[in-house]
Amino acid sequence: MIYCSSGSGKKDTAKVSAELPEYDSTYLFNGKDLDGWEITNFGPQGPVYVSGGSIVLGMGEGCTGITWKKDFPEKDYMVSLEARRVQGNDFFCGMTFPAGKEPCSLIVGGWGGTTVGLSSINSMDASENQTTNFIVFEKERWYRISLLVHADTIRATIDDKVVVNYVKDKFDELSIRPEVELSKPFGIASWYTTAELKNIRLERIGN
Repeated sequence: MIYCSSGSGKKDTAKVSAELPEYDSTYLFNGKDLDGWEITNFGPQGPVYVSGGSIVLGMGEGCTGITWKKDFPEKDYMVSLEARRVQGNDFFCGMTFPAGKEPCSLIVGGWGGTTVGLSSINSMDASENQTTNFIVFEKERWYRISLLVHADTIRATIDDKVVVNYVKDKFDELSIRPEVELSKPFGIASWYTTAELKNIRLERIGN
């Protein structure tokens, strides 16, 4: 079990304004609106809107999320963002992404609030495969999350700590749970949880 407990995540308005980045072409979220994104029609989702430079995924009866509607690479890329759980006790960042021709999801804070890992590997969820990790997350604290995808490698960090370091075996099969099928090819969702997202970036990288 990893405890991430430093920092409060609560900042006054002046500090937040001073820390807004200069958005360039690597940012998938411009801090103002959902340009390039679509609110994922999961059905029982909560409200989705932009407030204070962040995307708010309101608590729904299941998944609430957004799906990227423009081009997205299949490999050799890194996604980074900041996310936090505001209400609820389940995953506040379920990032569905392409790993070559197969889809996969990075789950942050699932299965009761602490599980981190990839869903799914050989039909085994993030709670039961070789990438399973457990982290205690504080509500209203921002966490820096990054995901690196190469041809056969998926690596994820939270606050610069490596939480997933997966090398695909030739017999492995990646997949996603049916609940996030509408998030393909790239999307971010929460589960029975109000979450906030900001500073979403996509960088293409070499082998």
